[in-house]
Amino acid sequence: MKIKTSLFICILSIMLVVPSFAQTSGLEVGDKVKTFSAKADNGRKWKSKHVIGNKNLVVYFYPAAMTGGCTKQACAYRDSKEDLTALDAEVVGVSGDEVMNLELIKRAHDLNFTLLSDPEGEIAAMFGVPVKSGERSIEREVENNLYTLTRNVTTSRWTFVINKDGRVVYKSSDVNATEDSNNVVEVLQQLEQ
Repeated sequence: MKIKTSLFICILSIMLVVPSFAQTSGLEVGDKVKTFSAKADNGRKWKSKHVIGNKNLVVYFYPAAMTGGCTKQACAYRDSKEDLTALDAEVVGVSGDEVMNLELIKRAHDLNFTLLSDPEGEIAAMFGVPVKSGERSIEREVENNLYTLTRNVTTSRWTFVINKDGRVVYKSSDVNATEDSNNVVEVLQQLEQ
């Protein structure tokens, strides 16, 4: 009886550990992406199922709105919009920022793509992007008004390209904020060939 009980506990432990390991391992090139949704910078729900199957999807994770590297990365994507559109790609930036923060950076820097709020880091976890918990706030001035931007999680800077079939075709965990959009354009151009 002791052996059966021990064996049962061992099997149960494995069953509990394996799924959580699988979740944290994240997506790799070739993996099919599950659908996901989040509140966008406009306060509305954005759904990946409306893009995948119709366009290529660029999902880039960044630590925080209105900070140096993140602003450079967002502005580079803004400036690459024409190339990305020609390559049939839609871009979404994902961070742990509140929706208000996303609306502010979009307005302050005239961004022309969607930013998604992932306040609990659930989308980041699905992709396997490391997340640090803990509330953080910064103050920024936009149009002569001072705002406190708060987030509960901070994601690492990673980028994924998902093709029209919903598969990851590019993954970078070593992202250079200013070069990221150029690298993505090159990947998308290779898909066209």
